[in-house]
Amino acid sequence: MVRRVASAIIAAAGSGERFGACTPKAFIQLGNRTLLEHAVAALASVVDEIIVTAPTGYESQARALLGDGAIVVTGGATRSESVRAGLAAVNENSEFVLVHDAARALASSELASKVLSVLMNEGQVAVIPVIAQRDTVKYINSDGYVSSTPTRENLVRVQTPQGFSTSVLRAAHAQSGEATDDAALVERLGEKVRIIDGEERALKITTPSDLARAMQFLGTPSSFKTGVGVDAHAFAQGQPLHLAGLHWPDEVGVDAHSDGDVAAHAICDALFAASGLGDLGTNFGVESPEYFGASGVKLLQETLNLISAQGFAIANVTVQIIGNKPKFTDRRREAITALSNALGGAQVSLSATTTDGMGLTGEGKGIAAIASALIYKV
Repeated sequence: MVRRVASAIIAAAGSGERFGACTPKAFIQLGNRTLLEHAVAALASVVDEIIVTAPTGYESQARALLGDGAIVVTGGATRSESVRAGLAAVNENSEFVLVHDAARALASSELASKVLSVLMNEGQVAVIPVIAQRDTVKYINSDGYVSSTPTRENLVRVQTPQGFSTSVLRAAHAQSGEATDDAALVERLGEKVRIIDGEERALKITTPSDLARAMQFLGTPSSFKTGVGVDAHAFAQGQPLHLAGLHWPDEVGVDAHSDGDVAAHAICDALFAASGLGDLGTNFGVESPEYFGASGVKLLQETLNLISAQGFAIANVTVQIIGNKPKFTDRRREAITALSNALGGAQVSLSATTTDGMGLTGEGKGIAAIASALIYKV
């Protein structure tokens, strides 16, 4: 069965002028992360690649934030120009494209998955999430008077991510038209645009009051706790490599009491640190024979059970793997899904880096990972 490839373009080149910020809107902080980081994290487990269109002069800042989790290109003066710049960088084998606004930072992974699923499984060429229009809307004339009142039952508010057949989206943008959303360009081709239910948390953050409303979806600051975890293991010939919840059959494994999954172990330590429940050693140490050879997935599941018993839930975890190999390009989505599933569907961000030939990992002697966790009381 041929694997169907999907990409995402995140439009993040807005100036933030209406927000009144001195930095582009995508780099405004929402909780512990920027709007851009929230948006990328939500799509990372859904698509095979992410292209971010950054404001001119902010490309390096975007790359520093996202690491190898996204391809960063320079955006345009308008939203449509930015999307066209992103389209130019989309993998030629990509069958579907999600177009998302960084300003809708809290749109969930579930919403993106639903959009993509309808595209793939129902033969649609364009799918957009919408919310019912609850307020009465008026048309006004240039003199400042109401000219008519449309029936609100036929009106909806449009959100992102919007999903398209890549070929149809390319055809729509080939006309070089301008629109406030990509579905409008596709409509001009005469193509049908399918709607699905959106979600309140996918609000567009344009003003400080929008940001305050978005914070309500994250919870009050006092309810959050954070933790950091680190793990490292030396390579051992003849051992299988288990990393980020996956088996890597062509790679050398590590010497460890359990399966040596440094990504999973670092996440466990971060969750224990945030919840005040000790660390990996005190909970799953060598003196516990039942964890000999245990998989990283099993330890993540056990950790989730322990922190849940204390009344905590996971807002998100981030893990960065440090080593010369393996390369994550082809398995990033699979790894994020494995880690997320082990943590009950929690939002997971994953990146990888090297140390330029320095130390245990740089010399190819081992592999390491560092993770952070954000949890909250429920």
